[in-house]
Amino acid sequence: MKIGITIGDINGIGPEVIIKALSDPRVLNLFTPVIYGSYKVMSYHKNIVKEGNVGFHSITSAKQAVSNKINLVNCWDENINITLGKATEDGGKYAYLALDKAMADIKEGNIDAIVTAPINKHAMQMAKFPFPGHTEYFTSIDEKSQSLMLLTSDALKVALVTNHVAITDVSSSITKELIIEKIKILNKTLMEDFGYERPVISVLGLNPHASDDSVIGDEEERIIRPAIVEAKKQGIMVTGPYPADGFFGSGLWRKSDAVLAMYHDQGLIPFKALTFGSGTNVTGGLSFIRTSPDHGTAYDIAGNNEADASSLLQAIFTAVDMVKSRREYFSSRENALVRREKKSAGIHE
Repeated sequence: MKIGITIGDINGIGPEVIIKALSDPRVLNLFTPVIYGSYKVMSYHKNIVKEGNVGFHSITSAKQAVSNKINLVNCWDENINITLGKATEDGGKYAYLALDKAMADIKEGNIDAIVTAPINKHAMQMAKFPFPGHTEYFTSIDEKSQSLMLLTSDALKVALVTNHVAITDVSSSITKELIIEKIKILNKTLMEDFGYERPVISVLGLNPHASDDSVIGDEEERIIRPAIVEAKKQGIMVTGPYPADGFFGSGLWRKSDAVLAMYHDQGLIPFKALTFGSGTNVTGGLSFIRTSPDHGTAYDIAGNNEADASSLLQAIFTAVDMVKSRREYFSSRENALVRREKKSAGIHE
């Protein structure tokens, strides 16, 4: 199994946590790492980390990746200025180059999943990156009309109806059709990538107290509840809408396999409060597997050798588990199809 890891912002903690994560002795026994970045940049950050005996095997494509080595695809050759702790055009430009190279390799089947180190949205905008973030980039390049931002840990899984949308625009962005689509992607992701046979999904309301029967807004009765009813008719185990505060405060979240929140902070605040440091960001609904840690570039500690690699390591292990789960899911479906075809043809095993 080959797992691609993009370098992220060269001025942030991405390279540092990659080096620390790949210093873990379990890594090379589980998969073949393929870093997308620059040998010079990773060597610069390795001198800062000063721990772990990490060596890089330089290649030009994941096709050349060697097992039992930490492979590094050089995505650029030029010397560049590293400005630790600052958002710069170069920081965005080279993060973008690494993403494009990893995307080309996964399209060609040279790697099995992509794990992305953090980028800075301002730096990416300076580099003319035409997307709000990683999720939208992968959705567009994979030619999908919709994808799903899913935060996952061993204890809790939270997905979003809207991603990076201003609060003033959330209500107008939510439609019955969008919620149904997100529920279907979430259900499919849980089955294919996490091994759930028939997942239970809880949906949150938008307004305080889930509107109190339309006393505080009417999106629950007008949009959210009809979407849940329609999803149930399609055979999905889905309940709600629940008031978000009581849902998490009472521990009701423990009774479902995943939660669908209406907007970013509604889902991510409780998720990070309950799981910070052990969570993984997953993009559901793609033709390939993509994960990332649940933190940002952390400019304030970049270059200080203080960054904790546990979230990136968890993102890597989650990607490995998802690859295995997806392989098993499609293998079992293929075997079931073969058995049905044999039975219909009168062939008995």
